[in-house]
Amino acid sequence: MWKKKKISLVIGIVISVVVLGFISVTFAVKKPTVVVVLKKDDSQYWEIMKAGMEKGFKDFGIDGKVIVPNDSTTKKQAELLIKAYKEKPDVIIAAPINSSVSPTLETFTDVPILLVDTDLPIKNKTAYIGTNNLDLGKKAGAFLASQLQPGNKIAIIGGDLSFPVFKERIDGATNSLRNAGINIASIKSGISDDPQTIRHLIIQLMRDQPDIKGIVTTHDTIAISVIKELEKQGLFIPVIGPDGLTDMVKFIADGTVPGTMAQNPYDMGYLSVETAMKVANGQNVDKFVDSGVDIIIKENAHDRLDFYEKIVK
Repeated sequence: MWKKKKISLVIGIVISVVVLGFISVTFAVKKPTVVVVLKKDDSQYWEIMKAGMEKGFKDFGIDGKVIVPNDSTTKKQAELLIKAYKEKPDVIIAAPINSSVSPTLETFTDVPILLVDTDLPIKNKTAYIGTNNLDLGKKAGAFLASQLQPGNKIAIIGGDLSFPVFKERIDGATNSLRNAGINIASIKSGISDDPQTIRHLIIQLMRDQPDIKGIVTTHDTIAISVIKELEKQGLFIPVIGPDGLTDMVKFIADGTVPGTMAQNPYDMGYLSVETAMKVANGQNVDKFVDSGVDIIIKENAHDRLDFYEKIVK
């Protein structure tokens, strides 16, 4: 009798081990796979976003990876998107450089596509995760206007308007500034991030229009160079560049500029992975997942810097 019980016990243990092994393998197979294709890797903004994504991969148990082009061209990004698609992940997350990559993305009809940072009107988009850039521009313009008086002159300096986010920010800022009675004396677009180019632009701008009282830019890379050149000229006027990167926040912390609007690239990255998990599990998601905008002023600038220090090595 004992022998039979022993045999039954052994058989039961073996069956249990087999069942548990099967369950483990099943769950391992069902682990969602996500491939992310970003724009570039030479910016703190993207480092912060990548950190948010990697935290999301860990928190949600996702087999994920982030691919970054070694040169920021639409051709190279399209090649990487095709490579990502051929891996047949459960979800692809893309931060498109501009609309030139739309035709490539629209061929991926059998895998969910999430867009992060930059929205495009592609037919097969499941969701966009990021900033409402028109609203960001409006808030940036309103903040600058709050530092000025009606009738004051300001300048807008923008990057390449083939980037949808830049055009939306300029449109939003222009709307708020004009509604506040601010005189937009100069709008320059298509400006590169090259510090020397920006230096010459500022020298000419302040020579031709020395009564400029403020400047709004499409992004911090331009804004930081603008502030540095103005400092060289002994000029301290409000400059808004809506990204909230470390160098800009430092200028706010030391009182060089009064404040800025800041995107949340870490939250953007994390939310994009969370959305990918929901999509992979068959859940419905909102078409627009807003990662929010923060106002950075001297009182909260150090908190922002401490946060960046923890996540960007």
